[in-house]
Amino acid sequence: MTLFWKKGYHATSLKDLEAALNMKPGSIYAAFSSKEGLFLEALARYYETSRGAFAAEMAKAGSPLEGVAQHLRSYADIPTDHPRAQACMLLKTLVDTRATEPAIAEKSREYLSGMRDAMTEVFERAIAAGELPEDTDPQRLARRLQACIMALRFELHQGTGEADLSALAEDMAQEFERLRKVST
Repeated sequence: MTLFWKKGYHATSLKDLEAALNMKPGSIYAAFSSKEGLFLEALARYYETSRGAFAAEMAKAGSPLEGVAQHLRSYADIPTDHPRAQACMLLKTLVDTRATEPAIAEKSREYLSGMRDAMTEVFERAIAAGELPEDTDPQRLARRLQACIMALRFELHQGTGEADLSALAEDMAQEFERLRKVST
């Protein structure tokens, strides 16, 4: 997964895969049937891991909006050498394969939509908890949150300095906190 994430589908060679997996080409094809099959399994693992980590982080939060704000702030704490300091694998894959590998690109779209669905659920819980007004559009907020996360991941990928990244993450977190319904 990390190799494909770092290099992308097209730039990852069979030799790269052999070295990373310590397998011969015949064994790789026997286990995964193709480079695409192996890539799709890696992409599924990335998605499942990301969605699970997001759900776990939201479950630990005192409230849905608190979880969203903390999640955004957490990007400022990612070390520059950590794999999460790269752009999102789902987005990178979509960009890399859209014109050449439509099945892989479609799977990326599905997973991005699945992540957005998880975010929508958080905003639906915030509405149910009275944190957000009842007329709030949870899908719209989920798209906004996903865009913020992608922007933070891009800044990490670009090597944005810690202070600038922290300030950006804090601005985004505060924007979501300001949505909190004021009790009357």
